Amino acid sequence: MISKIRPNLTALRALEVAARRRSFTSAADELCVTHSAISHQIRQLETLLGMVLFSRVGQEMRPTPVCVRLTARLRQSLADIDLALDEARSDSIPSRQRLQLSVMGDFANAWLIPRLEDFSQAHSDIDLSLKVHTELNPPDPNSADIGIWHRRIEEGGFRSIRLLQDRVIAVCSAGFQARHSLVSLDTLASVPLLRFETRSWNEFFQAAGLKHGEPQHGPTFSDTASLLNAALAGQGVAMLRERLVRPYLRSGALVKVGDTHIQANLDYYMTWREESPREGAILRFAEWLRHHIDEP
Repeated sequence: MISKIRPNLTALRALEVAARRRSFTSAADELCVTHSAISHQIRQLETLLGMVLFSRVGQEMRPTPVCVRLTARLRQSLADIDLALDEARSDSIPSRQRLQLSVMGDFANAWLIPRLEDFSQAHSDIDLSLKVHTELNPPDPNSADIGIWHRRIEEGGFRSIRLLQDRVIAVCSAGFQARHSLVSLDTLASVPLLRFETRSWNEFFQAAGLKHGEPQHGPTFSDTASLLNAALAGQGVAMLRERLVRPYLRSGALVKVGDTHIQANLDYYMTWREESPREGAILRFAEWLRHHIDEP
């Protein structure tokens, strides 16, 4: 009789996380163990199975086709085990879950972070770990439980939904407005304008019916979070997404300059891996986010 292969559960968890993260270091961080512990578990499995499960491509540990198929089956089984253990726990010992979030800097700073307390109160059993992303292209989608990025993930096994379409308005701090004699659309050419690498003031001027040229002086920002902070600091007038600056408009920290707006050229997409072991918590966060993001 052929003996059955019986690897230990720790090794199987290490394999699933390493394949999902495509990094032994990231897998070690998620499982709170050392890099060498992950490597040891993977080597044990490769010896037991008699095959290579990962190949190094640059900085990435890429799972082989066999490893991809194996971990797809393991993922659901491990999720079932976790669920069974959670159900077996006493109701007096609440279980907690941690979600790793990768979020665009402007969305995190202007929208999500001010509302984290609301989420914690509504879902006290879920802890969020937030990492800010500033590049236009998304990171490895396996690096987070939930991603909120400008690009949709087309890779199989992931779900991406569009969160919002937004428009861009001109804003400045209340202090800046006072220092420049109640700045208006007509006086924009004579006050400091904050520039953004992927957005032109010309488009805004045209929408406002103004014949000003693109400003040639003043600071230029590559990410919206820095642009927002500069506007809040009273450095000049900035073009920013209306929904993201709405809390600052309500508080009076920022004021709107004129009524002109242009359409934002990038949307936001929320992405997560289907059949994740933390899918229950992910869907609760998604429901909370979609409910609050539609608020006026």
